[in-house]
Amino acid sequence: MNHQPFEEWLLTDKFLTPAEKRELDLHLRTCADCTALSATGLALRSARAARPAAGFTLRFQQKLAAQKALERRRRLLGMVSLVFSSAVLLAWLAFPYLNALIVAPTEWLTTLTGYLLYVTTSIRALGDASLVLLRVIPDLLPPYAWMALASTVAGLSLLSSVSIWRFIRLPQGAVS
Repeated sequence: MNHQPFEEWLLTDKFLTPAEKRELDLHLRTCADCTALSATGLALRSARAARPAAGFTLRFQQKLAAQKALERRRRLLGMVSLVFSSAVLLAWLAFPYLNALIVAPTEWLTTLTGYLLYVTTSIRALGDASLVLLRVIPDLLPPYAWMALASTVAGLSLLSSVSIWRFIRLPQGAVS
């Protein structure tokens, strides 16, 4: 047996048409579950709402404020413990390096200078290699390949310009 429309009608306060009311009455005569559901709904709708005890709002607000204060304290304690443990871990990891810096500053400075020289010479060598490639590549490609590449780039840039233009174009006509 399909209870779906009847349960929905009983659980919601939807206005029923006369045909739906007749159909529901016929179903309630044969279905004990839906009859019990109808009686329960009727009892719940007719029950009087209980008034809260005197001072309920004040007690609730005080309890809520106390819970918020406890939550703030927990968050603060968690943040302090996180910062403290992170600082301890960072100090433990950095201790060998700091010890070497304090004990032998000349070694540290020599290593740092060597690293900076390595980085600058690497960047310079990369620049020189790219300049060589820029001089050699034009001779490797035939002129028709350069024309095809240039027309492709020009076409893509024109296409992107037109598509952007279509999206940012202001509407024409009278402005109110």
